[in-house]
Amino acid sequence: MTLFDYDARPVTPQVVLIADRASRAAYEIRDFLTRNGRPYEFRDVEDPAAIDSLDHNATRDSAELPICILPDGTRLAPATVERVAAGLGMIAPPQLEHYDLAIIGAGPAGLGAAVNASSEGLATAVIEGVAPGGQAGTTSLIENYLGFPTGISGSELATRAVAQARRFGAEILLARRLARLTADGAGFVSELSDGTAIRSRSVLMATGVEWRRLDVAGVEDLLGAGVYYGAGPSEALGCRGCGVVIVGAGNSAGQAAVRFSKYARQVTLLCRGPRLEASMSQYLVDMLATIDNVAVRTSTQVTAIEQDSGGRGIVVRTNGEHSVTPAEALFICIGGTPRSEGAANAGTATDAAGYVLTGGEVPTNGASVAPWPLRREPLPLETNLPGLFAAGDVRHGSIKRCAAAIGEGGMAVALVHRHLAGGNGG
Repeated sequence: MTLFDYDARPVTPQVVLIADRASRAAYEIRDFLTRNGRPYEFRDVEDPAAIDSLDHNATRDSAELPICILPDGTRLAPATVERVAAGLGMIAPPQLEHYDLAIIGAGPAGLGAAVNASSEGLATAVIEGVAPGGQAGTTSLIENYLGFPTGISGSELATRAVAQARRFGAEILLARRLARLTADGAGFVSELSDGTAIRSRSVLMATGVEWRRLDVAGVEDLLGAGVYYGAGPSEALGCRGCGVVIVGAGNSAGQAAVRFSKYARQVTLLCRGPRLEASMSQYLVDMLATIDNVAVRTSTQVTAIEQDSGGRGIVVRTNGEHSVTPAEALFICIGGTPRSEGAANAGTATDAAGYVLTGGEVPTNGASVAPWPLRREPLPLETNLPGLFAAGDVRHGSIKRCAAAIGEGGMAVALVHRHLAGGNGG
């Protein structure tokens, strides 16, 4: 167990969050604070004693929930992720008017690029909407990453990478998403969700993917209140003694099952295919087989969620037969869809699923987007817009592994150098 493990860190609450446990907004704040390593204390608004002991004037008006009380006593009501981040001093303006490279996304690909770019003297800004690490940052233990024979948690890897990038001079701009990307002469303007504009000579799209939605009745109504996309570390301790169902058959689902098995009474992993080995690393398959309170059900799909006064049941179909699995929490890890919408307005070419096309896949003519405009061929990770690159999971044809994303991030920086050295000519 390491200092950076979510559950091993000393808990000295600095933020108090007052909310209904079923609040989706409160879940987003809990997830944001946890993933950014900010201790907090949660108070259930339905527990009058807990609220009154904190503040005799505490409101239970639903219009003001969730409420955050910051370390300096500032009260945010209603609180949002953006307001909490600003109140904690986590939002800083860009220090420069122009950058050599703007990196969109601080997952493994973005952080790998940030370390390489800043260490080689490029003025670098990294734009991240939630927390460094991306989906990998929520992983309790990455055991197949080179150089860490006993594994490393995603949070520790992200924390180390951020410290390394900042030491070389990279700026990490948190809690702001890319709203719009536009070409600006030989460079680009990245407009952020708070109105900030980042001007840069080149851009790297490393936005990764978001969880694919489960098209089942009842899911959307219960989001943040027992149903979650991904396996956020903020919910792990809250599942102590509970029945947990995880949907998915990839490494993320397997790692989530291992993590929640430490707390939950029972973890049930539902896999649509006939065998886990088709999509999950063998070391995880072997590990799951040794954990007594993890049950793997293959050839199984969720068909509905039942909710009544007696609790929640996950209705599943296995080989044509329906059954109900009682569960206090459902975590959905069924693959991703690319986060490429921020660059879509710039005319970036994508495949039918929305993954960004690069290198030899870039259209040369007859496409609905602008074809490649220069005499030279696109560089391997370059999009159809010269100077705009893509790396990691958002890129068409990428390998969905942490090490591969980090490698692509480093490779992208070498290609950015070539682009900047050659200018925007043919």
